Amino acid sequence: MIKISAIKFLFILFFLINAHIVSAQGYELSGTVLDDNNQPIPGANIIIDDSNRGTVSNENGKYSIKLAKGNYTIKVTYLGFKTIEQQITFNNDKTLNFNLIPQTEDLQEVVVSDNIEGINIRDPEMSVSKLDASSIKKIPVVFGEVDVIQSLLQLPGVSNAGEGASGFNIRGGATDQNLILIDDALIYNSSHLFGFFSIFNPDAVKNLKLYKGGIPANYGGRVSSVLDIKQKTGNTQKLKGEGGIGVISSKLTLEGPIQKDKSFFLLSGRGTYAHLFLKLTDNSNSAYFYDLNTKLNFNIDEKNSLSFSGYYGLDYVNINDSFTNIYGNAFGILDWEHKFNENINSNLNFSYSQYNYELDLALVGFNFDNSISNFDLSYQINHTISPNLDLSYGLSSIQYTINPGEIVPTTADSGINPRKLNNKYAFDNAAFLSVNQSLSDKINIQYGLRVSAFLRMEDESIDIYSNNNPLLYDENRSIYVEATPTETISGNTSRVNESFINLEPRAGISYLIDDNTSIKASYNRMVQNLHLLSNTSSPTPFDVWAPSGTYIKPQKLDQFAFGYFKDFENIPFTLETEVFYKTINNRIDYIDGANLIANDAIERVILNGEGRAYGLEFYLKKNTGRLTGWLSYTLSRSEQRTPGRTPNEIGINNGDWYLNGYDKTHDVSLTSSYELNEKWQINSNFVLQTGRPVNFPVGQFEFQDLDIPVFEGRNLNRLPTFHRLDLSATYTPEKNNKSWSSSWNFGIYNVYNRRNAASLNFEQNTTTGQNEAVRFSIFGIVPSVSYSFKF
Repeated sequence: MIKISAIKFLFILFFLINAHIVSAQGYELSGTVLDDNNQPIPGANIIIDDSNRGTVSNENGKYSIKLAKGNYTIKVTYLGFKTIEQQITFNNDKTLNFNLIPQTEDLQEVVVSDNIEGINIRDPEMSVSKLDASSIKKIPVVFGEVDVIQSLLQLPGVSNAGEGASGFNIRGGATDQNLILIDDALIYNSSHLFGFFSIFNPDAVKNLKLYKGGIPANYGGRVSSVLDIKQKTGNTQKLKGEGGIGVISSKLTLEGPIQKDKSFFLLSGRGTYAHLFLKLTDNSNSAYFYDLNTKLNFNIDEKNSLSFSGYYGLDYVNINDSFTNIYGNAFGILDWEHKFNENINSNLNFSYSQYNYELDLALVGFNFDNSISNFDLSYQINHTISPNLDLSYGLSSIQYTINPGEIVPTTADSGINPRKLNNKYAFDNAAFLSVNQSLSDKINIQYGLRVSAFLRMEDESIDIYSNNNPLLYDENRSIYVEATPTETISGNTSRVNESFINLEPRAGISYLIDDNTSIKASYNRMVQNLHLLSNTSSPTPFDVWAPSGTYIKPQKLDQFAFGYFKDFENIPFTLETEVFYKTINNRIDYIDGANLIANDAIERVILNGEGRAYGLEFYLKKNTGRLTGWLSYTLSRSEQRTPGRTPNEIGINNGDWYLNGYDKTHDVSLTSSYELNEKWQINSNFVLQTGRPVNFPVGQFEFQDLDIPVFEGRNLNRLPTFHRLDLSATYTPEKNNKSWSSSWNFGIYNVYNRRNAASLNFEQNTTTGQNEAVRFSIFGIVPSVSYSFKF
């Protein structure tokens, strides 16, 4: 009854808010905003100068606005493109498309600004960052390899565990709490070569949008963030290409029409070759990756279009022929967009995603592999009710198959027994409604509801425990011990074992103080039913996912945010400041000494705890001029607590709050790009961060000639402060051929050779016999050079 009442309340609220709205007497102006390659431009501003009204194009470049009869001046703006002004006489419904031209003939890509003409100041959307491919390519990185994840790390509220760490962390959340989408396909691991690079080829990326809060109701399944990446759609008029040759990798992208204006393609590939140089030095080690992106688009008619996107990527690492690690992602997507009329369009999306991991330990004599895959079917309708009211609603269903692992002996004398862990199956279904509404000239709101229904299917075999308790507590030793099953029964993988139905309300509001200033507030409830079991001591991307079930409960997040936004009128700066507070229930925590590898009974080593994070984010950005860039600063704290299940249990860390591994009190990033002249561009990036929390021993004791370290509590210490300066210079020669352009990039990563600590190991000095801390660093100073070209 509570759930039904909540749904009724949402719709009652919706109709009450709209009770005062009377259909505007007038006509509709609609159309599409495209660039010079006929690519849709999302976020373009359509301003009606004579009426002081306007709107913004959606992600497909489409816009719609209602106007009364009369004469108007239409102005279309987008940063990096020439502004279009057009006089129209409006006396009936009219379709008007715009093709924007870049400011200069050579400018192929532009930086997206969230606050052009102050339009986004009015939007209730907050805690969102947008980047275009050209912004990503300006940031200096190690080996000169342009990287999407590294660009995200320069934004407020975004961090990672350090150099060489996989993934990224949002507002103190874990890496598995980020929903990563490429053209709406799920990505489970975003890293190449243990986190040094990401799987996103920047030449195939059109733009990205990172939601840290204020997340619309059409997104779900994770509790920290949504990273929504859109690939380029391909050129509709002529064949174009771009590529590059770097220190350790090369890449090539081709795009063009199959049939002009009807069908077009994108094909992009990237691969490393550093391992080839190792062979020249008789080094038996090897490490490389490659990936391939493709996209096909078909404009069937004025109302229907189809697109297919695909990706395949693989990493291979071999150490002395005794350790081989192979892993990678793959996905395929089929998307159908249908336009019912000027006010209603829909998207039907079907996708398949997979992540595989394989570990071959020839030294021990066994092979281990695991995987996760899903089929995803979703249908979404975008509906413009009036100039002041937009709806988005739809359904989605995801079927998960998780292979936790299979061990196969590779030699007859390995002593390893073959073992196959139970596959896990689940369905994640959802229905959602999202509303964007303008209540007045100063107040805009966004609200919605997502209803999720997660169905966990039975395993092939099910362990039964006494009192349904898989984890026992030994009061005499004050430790947790694994319970022994009383029996094991057969299960039916087509039968539901557990179901979880949750309501996930979302709300946001913006209040316009003046044309250039606003304040915003948002609330999010998010639910996550997939959990990453991560052995942080493992040097490989050993990712084992577990679905919610009898012993693992869904993670539930509640997040509040409040922000101040300013688009300065006379200087080219925008300012965003936000404070946030979030809590997470049912966050998995591990008992001391937990073994996660090839564990088919993970419920015996985990407890359900809670987390919280709060902080302040500051973002000052200069959008135009010869000098552009931004300054970001985050002040935050992220903690976790797992109390005992009964008063007699100590829980984890005695049930006290402790810093999680992603906490960084201070995080500063200064990124800049300076156009020295027509040939030279200078880029820089400076990072300063509080060291991440770690455990240091406070003492030791000797047992059977072994020195055993003693620890007190969790994450009571920190690594030294992390800081680094990167510089790069891009040289663009004069064009001798109009169809060919090129550039050279010279970079220095970690200019002053700071030896930042990835870890601190405590060892005994063999000479003095004294204990000492040994710093392990990954990178010192790293120079690079790369060559890029376009045709």
